Amino acid sequence: MYRFIRVAKYWARDSEARRPVYRCAWAEGNPLLLSYHDEEWGVPEYDSRALWEKLMLDGFQAGLSWSIVLRKREALRRAFKNFVPEKVARFSEPDIVRLLADPRIIRSRAKIEATIAGARAYLAMQQSGEDFAAFVWGIAGGAPIQSSGDVLTKSPLSEEISRALKKRGFKFAGPVIVYAWMQAVGLVNGHTARCFRRNAVRAFES
Repeated sequence: MYRFIRVAKYWARDSEARRPVYRCAWAEGNPLLLSYHDEEWGVPEYDSRALWEKLMLDGFQAGLSWSIVLRKREALRRAFKNFVPEKVARFSEPDIVRLLADPRIIRSRAKIEATIAGARAYLAMQQSGEDFAAFVWGIAGGAPIQSSGDVLTKSPLSEEISRALKKRGFKFAGPVIVYAWMQAVGLVNGHTARCFRRNAVRAFES
C-alpha cells in the first residue's frame, strides 16, 4: 500500500509537469524571448530611470526584432553608461562616432542621436518639476490597464502618450513603439487571454 501511494504521488507530479503552459505566441521558440516574457514583460515599472531606459531600448527596436535588442541589451547598457540620463545627455559627436564603430550594439546614427535627445528631454522634464514616471502613469490613469487580451499594435492611449513625448523632444516615440513599451513596462497588461502570465503580472501592481 505504501509503495502504491508513493507511485501515485510521483505520477501526479509527472502529470503536473506535462500540463501545457500557454504563453503569448511571440515568446515561443526562442529561449531568450521566453525568459524575457516569463520574467520581465508586463511587470509594472514605477522607476523613472528604468522606464526611460526601456523606452530608449524600444526605440532601438524600430525595424528590427526584439530578440536582437535583447541580445545586445547589455552591450547597449555599457555603451550608454547604464542609461543614466545625466551621462547620456553629455554625449557629443565624438561619442556618436565611437558608438557607430562599436559592432556590439545597434549602429544607427538616428537611434543613437534619438537616445541622446531622449536623455536631454528626460532631464528637461525633471528640471521643470515633471517626474517621468508620474507623467506616464498619470496619463495612463495611475494603474495598469487590463487589456482584452487581443493582440494590438497601438491604441488611442499610445497615440496620446506618443504626442506628449514628441512634444517634449523624444524621438522614435511613435504610437506603435510607445504601445510596445507600454506593454513591456506594465502600463498595459498585454498578455493574451490564455497566457499564464496574464494573471501573474497583476500581483506586481503597486
